Amino acid sequence: MLATQSFFKNIPPFITALGPDGAAGVIDGDYKYHIFNATKTGTNAFSVSRVGPTGDNSEVEYLVIAGGGGGGKKGGGGGAGGYRTATGFSVSAQDYNITVGGGGAGSTVLASYAGAGTDSIFHTITSDGGGYGASDSAAGSPVYQLGGAGGSGGGGAGGGYSPLGAGGARTSGQGYVGGDQGGGSSGSGSGGCGSDPCVCCGGGGGGAGEAGNADGGGFGGDGAASSITGSAVTRAGGGGGGGDSGTAAAGGDGGGGIGAVGSGTAGVGVANTGGGGGAGGTASNGVVGGTGVVIIRYKFQ
Repeated sequence: MLATQSFFKNIPPFITALGPDGAAGVIDGDYKYHIFNATKTGTNAFSVSRVGPTGDNSEVEYLVIAGGGGGGKKGGGGGAGGYRTATGFSVSAQDYNITVGGGGAGSTVLASYAGAGTDSIFHTITSDGGGYGASDSAAGSPVYQLGGAGGSGGGGAGGGYSPLGAGGARTSGQGYVGGDQGGGSSGSGSGGCGSDPCVCCGGGGGGAGEAGNADGGGFGGDGAASSITGSAVTRAGGGGGGGDSGTAAAGGDGGGGIGAVGSGTAGVGVANTGGGGGAGGTASNGVVGGTGVVIIRYKFQ
């Protein structure tokens, strides 16, 4: 018994680890956290050299956000990257590769789709890339384009055709659906173009905290807040839809890009938030979604 007690006395009771490229990490009280803004492997990733002898001291908290989807052309906003967070994730003494997802490309051609975001990965935890925003069909060719599925769904195409271009599906537990095309404060008109906020708007991309169009037709869904770095930060907002004219549809809180109207310029998804890219207007292009991020936090003393 005494030998066992002596053995455990010589083992540090907490996790010892390094972050990206050997960084020591940021101290927040008795905790450290590491922010990964780019893919890292081996000893340049999350490199754990020791863990504590008890469960609580061999566990980490994580936030894994994928890349956001790109915005369509006169279409839907990009969906936010998938958002996964939890505490109590057990680690051991080894290197954990980190993959940080990229943002999907915006669409530059009518009757086309933007690009989906790519996945972010921490060990067994994968967050799905955000769904692409659909683009309006070519004039005289009413193809009812749907937003892409993803961590959060991309917005449906604008254009005012009936039936609606529906928003994309979400991955359960990672985000919300994209909004349908058409205006109206409910974001679910019957195929006509509304003016709340823009005429012939595509749907807003879904966010980690709410669906596209939740705050008005074309608005991107808001993201979700995490205090993993010590204070609350909102990430993974959906991109705003684009349309003909009127007031541009805002992107969701948490890095979602604003949609464009007419020949205006859409807003890109903010880097390392997983925000969806804003959709272009009648004469402008959709834009790229934001890259993802992986954050790991643990008790070190």
